[in-house]
Amino acid sequence: MTDGRGETPRRTGMTEKCGVVGVSLDGRDAARPLYYALYALQHRGQESAGIITHDGFQQHSHVDMGLVGDVFDERDLDTLNGWAGIGHVRYPTAGSVDSSCAQPFSVSFKSGSLGLSHNGNLVNADEIREELAAVGHAFTSDGDTEVIAHDLARNLLEEDLVRAVKRTMGRIHGSYALTISHDDTVLGVRDPQGNRPLCIGKIDDGYILASESAAIDTLDGELVRDVRPGELVVLQENGAGYDSYQLVENKNTAHCFFEHVYFARPDSVIDETLVYEARRNLGRKLWEESGVETDVVMPVPDSGRAFASGYADAATETTADGDLRDEDDDGVEFAEGLMKNRYVGRTFIMPTQDERERAVRLKLNPIKSTIEGKTVTVIDDSIVRGTTSTQLVQLLKDCGAEEVHVRIGAPEIVAPCYMGIDMATREELIASDKTTEEIRDTIAADSLAYLSTDSVAEVLGKERIDLCLGCVTGEYPYDIDGEETDRDVRRPDLGGQPLQADD
Repeated sequence: MTDGRGETPRRTGMTEKCGVVGVSLDGRDAARPLYYALYALQHRGQESAGIITHDGFQQHSHVDMGLVGDVFDERDLDTLNGWAGIGHVRYPTAGSVDSSCAQPFSVSFKSGSLGLSHNGNLVNADEIREELAAVGHAFTSDGDTEVIAHDLARNLLEEDLVRAVKRTMGRIHGSYALTISHDDTVLGVRDPQGNRPLCIGKIDDGYILASESAAIDTLDGELVRDVRPGELVVLQENGAGYDSYQLVENKNTAHCFFEHVYFARPDSVIDETLVYEARRNLGRKLWEESGVETDVVMPVPDSGRAFASGYADAATETTADGDLRDEDDDGVEFAEGLMKNRYVGRTFIMPTQDERERAVRLKLNPIKSTIEGKTVTVIDDSIVRGTTSTQLVQLLKDCGAEEVHVRIGAPEIVAPCYMGIDMATREELIASDKTTEEIRDTIAADSLAYLSTDSVAEVLGKERIDLCLGCVTGEYPYDIDGEETDRDVRRPDLGGQPLQADD
């Protein structure tokens, strides 16, 4: 179901997308390595988890709602036989919040068994679903992953694996990083603009595909490289290696900059950049652009920590005016002024506004000696609605802060994401219809500044056209109904020869 602009209704907030993984091993069961890798990717989705394996004769599957540690027990893992398999952790970005959309999605057909894990979001899933349903395909969910699975299964009836994948890639439009199992063959695919991350790793007895390199680290593996945009990677049997097929080549990419700002683990390497260092460098740029001389700079834990560290480092070198500091001037002190209660849920999934506001005080407790009687700069990665920021500023002032300045390590979020991030609608995004000064006034901060889009591109070593900046510019790298694009892009034309019913 969509609203007037084709937006899928979402929860009131911004949450991670999904995490995918796939392995092929030399004779060892894949279930436990997949289980450990999913733990490493748990931050990317907390609604459901699943694993599919294949033992050379049949496919085994266990998928359920909940966290990885709740979904699987020892008996579950023991039933997942086979040296090849894929896994998934999910936050629902397209489709219902129930087990029908939990992944990996599996389907059996004439050419074998198929499993599919998807990170991203298609913008033409409804068109393809209607076309396939018209020729007899029965769908059990409203998710876009099942659409990809059915389309690929149909193509596998007529083509070999590589050609079938290429044909499906020519029909689907949007962001996707996929791990797929076709019987005991595991493959990974990244959309032609590389919007979602996917990487290849080498472990002792095989190879792994994963959304983030942290999953490879968990298995004591070595990051080989990123899967290239438009590339198909097929893991060889028994973990012997992998084959690469560059199926689609685009002039420009559309890497999601928010992976580096918010979603990915700091210890992951995304598109050849260590996320932690990227965030520190974004913090340094934030000081260069809008530094303010205060007694202390503190992060909002844990999201603002790396930004605040880089900001404080840059402040030891230059003044807020850009002049070199005197030798006896240490700059702005970095301090932890807020302690996080890790047993409180995310504030933006509280059902009412009152509960969301109360949850801020449950979640964060100020350290009074760091704050009282001092001027404070507090750094975070984003402001979505402004509710949390308003409560945070008030919390610090109630604790005795003389001034509270807010700095954000990313540009203003002015538009929704259609590419797999669960984000508020335009009506709920505070920056969609307010200036920075109006937002400052709303949250009652003494000053407020965001990082510029150009600085984000500079830190990530990319041209702006090679990043997906839709949520901060309102212009998207995909053809989305009712939205502007930032490049010449059109969704595939499905209006050619009508599909024939399967035999």
